[in-house]
Amino acid sequence: MTDETQHNAETPAAETPDEALYSTETLEAARVLFARPATFMMGAAKIEQLPAADLPEVTFAGRSNVGKSSLINALVGQNHLARASNEPGRTREVNFFVLDEKLRLVDLPGYGWAKASKAEVKKFQNLGRDYLRGRPNLKRAYLLIDARHGLKAVDNEPMDALDVAAVSYQIVLTKADKIKPHELKAVIEKTQAQIKKRPAAHPVVLATSSEKGHGIPELRAEIMTTCAVAP
Repeated sequence: MTDETQHNAETPAAETPDEALYSTETLEAARVLFARPATFMMGAAKIEQLPAADLPEVTFAGRSNVGKSSLINALVGQNHLARASNEPGRTREVNFFVLDEKLRLVDLPGYGWAKASKAEVKKFQNLGRDYLRGRPNLKRAYLLIDARHGLKAVDNEPMDALDVAAVSYQIVLTKADKIKPHELKAVIEKTQAQIKKRPAAHPVVLATSSEKGHGIPELRAEIMTTCAVAP
């Protein structure tokens, strides 16, 4: 058996690594919720431009080009709600998307790389940090990490900031289909060990693939229960 054949044979085992965490009823309710209308609300370039804190919000943060836009699109079943770009660091505002007028999905500027001046990079990354520190309706931040690389030194700064601000956050591995199941299992275990002593980190690490749909039902269920909303 070739490596490629072995990889393909193993792939189904990695499709729903977190399914045991959620009941069939919860997964179905989350599917129904995320099938409801989702629209782009606004982009905020300044903290003063943020919308009223009148709906529960979850936010997505991560290194530039980690797949935030693709993940948001996969969650709501749309291809172009959040604009994905081949140019890392393109997101330079806090972008708000409304799901069925019940909750908001918030896309933060990426960190670690951006095709912009240092002053501009600092400006929009500070905006993201200000949002995280001062948003009373923020239920959880999802920190996206490329499954092929795992946590890196550059990820320590946002985790430190979230810990200090006491903002609950959860690691979501992206592009999980790009590695073999046993490699994914090892990355999950290593990541869980790395965040074990971080006070604001959720202990469960979720693995997803926006392209294949792996882990998307489980992440929907996590968001729905975290925000305490129903379809």
